[in-house]
Amino acid sequence: MKYPKTFWDERYESEAYVYGHQPNQFFQEQLTALTPGRILMPAEGEGRNGVFAARQGWEVSAFDLSEVGRRKALDWASENGVSLDYQVIQAEEVTYPTGHFDALGLIFANFGASHRPEIHQKLLTFLKPGGWVIFESYSKEQLEYQKQYNSGGPQNAEMLFSEAEIRSEFAGLEFVRLEKTEVVLQEGTGHQGPASMIRFVARKL
Repeated sequence: MKYPKTFWDERYESEAYVYGHQPNQFFQEQLTALTPGRILMPAEGEGRNGVFAARQGWEVSAFDLSEVGRRKALDWASENGVSLDYQVIQAEEVTYPTGHFDALGLIFANFGASHRPEIHQKLLTFLKPGGWVIFESYSKEQLEYQKQYNSGGPQNAEMLFSEAEIRSEFAGLEFVRLEKTEVVLQEGTGHQGPASMIRFVARKL
């Protein structure tokens, strides 16, 4: 199932930023190795990763379900002296020119399982040949970490990832790095503690 718009609006309604202001560590490490250009940030939420990218000189387009998330993201961008092109729209409905982006940042972008492969392939059409994908989200093993550490993530196993699913859903990419790993999250109040992650860096063929 998809998280409904109301779920995210309610999650983001507090003044505090649920996942903090700092970018995801893996995203930060990988993005700084690339030459700035145009980047697409799906499911961008409160804007921490998009604002970081903009501060590094990237032209950032983003989308999310949440009006509240968009407002907080634009506020954070304004505080940092940067701008985001940020739409409130379903992933199934979003559209950009083919081959428009130099990079795609998928950080905790947990789409509904029934349409997830199609969404991922659709997003890849917006990426130019030679463009980069930076991805991090929870692995299937995160369900056990939730019980032990309450470190976040969907509670539906179908919305979590295996390496085999990654390779299938992102067919057409050359994987430079793909791994399942344990990390200790320190991202606001929403992501805290040991967690099982799937992360990759790949280039579009």
